[in-house]
Amino acid sequence: MNVHPTAIIHPTAKVPASCEVGPYCVVGADVELGENCRLISHVSIEGPSTIGSNNSFFAFGAIGMAPQDVTYSGEPTRLEIGDHNQIREYVTINRGTVKGGGLTKVGSHLLIMAYTHIGHDCIIGDHAMLVNGATLGGHVTVEEWAVVGALCPVHQFVRIGAHSYIGGGTTITQDVLPFSMTSAARETHAYLMNKVGLQRRGFSQERIAKIHHAYKILLASKLNTSQALERLRAESNRGEDVDMLIRFIEASERGIIK
Repeated sequence: MNVHPTAIIHPTAKVPASCEVGPYCVVGADVELGENCRLISHVSIEGPSTIGSNNSFFAFGAIGMAPQDVTYSGEPTRLEIGDHNQIREYVTINRGTVKGGGLTKVGSHLLIMAYTHIGHDCIIGDHAMLVNGATLGGHVTVEEWAVVGALCPVHQFVRIGAHSYIGGGTTITQDVLPFSMTSAARETHAYLMNKVGLQRRGFSQERIAKIHHAYKILLASKLNTSQALERLRAESNRGEDVDMLIRFIEASERGIIK
């Protein structure tokens, strides 16, 4: 194991020989690292935390710390992180709370940029990107391939839909639609479909056209949300992406940004 002499590893921590633990890192009790993880320097990880393989933690990250919740009283809640993540400088990720299910869960293949905060009981899907200074309150769900822009505060219990893109500095207090581009530039609203992102991820022109059609009904027609959903449900051959969009809106508890 490549462990710097200044690093501290608790006797109950599980750190495979393939891992690299750099200067002044602290790996606490009940932490389990997967193969080929890199803690570059000054990284602190507390448990109970289970971390997958091939993750890189950059300087001054604080991972698996107790939740920032006034009702938390030391219960052994958990953090789980998947594989192949880049977790950059000064990132903070908190464990869950008992009232929130006891688990904060981060997926795989994420880029979590500097100064990002992931609060207690958050669920982050695979391939998401959290840009510098993104701040997630507790109980936030970020679905797969979503991008949360720089300096975006996200309110507790909000859901960020799959393949969506949130522009930098946008305050998010309601659910963000899948496939949308949402920005505060002209007040906070969904003003376009994330076409470029969908093309980069291999969506066919037929799939994109169906999503675009659904967005025209949701955003550009004179129908309210309930009327737009009724019209979309009545259409045949709308495709699985539009079905997912409909389900997302139907499940929203805080309302959606339009």
